[in-house]
Amino acid sequence: MVSEAFAMAANGAQQGRSGYEGIIMLVIMFAIFYFLLIRPQQKRAKQHRELIEALKVGDNVVTAGGIHGKVVAVQDSVVTLEIATGVKIKINRASIVSAKTEY
Repeated sequence: MVSEAFAMAANGAQQGRSGYEGIIMLVIMFAIFYFLLIRPQQKRAKQHRELIEALKVGDNVVTAGGIHGKVVAVQDSVVTLEIATGVKIKINRASIVSAKTEY
């Protein structure tokens, strides 16, 4: 009977510590997710915003659909691309994924 009481008391002591250990593990897991997933995604989004804002006439760009073209007009949310001589298309600014001055 005494050994059962000691066993029950030991379980109770371990359960009290596991609460703090659980909180510490959650904090560690959040830190890992932040540095491996959230922070790099925010950095890429910031770079994309800067790219979109810096678009100007004459830039060679690639769209999300893989279309390569030269910017011939820039409006608020629409960019006109020349994809071949005399062939112009209008696309949303957000669909541009990369820009280079020369291809």
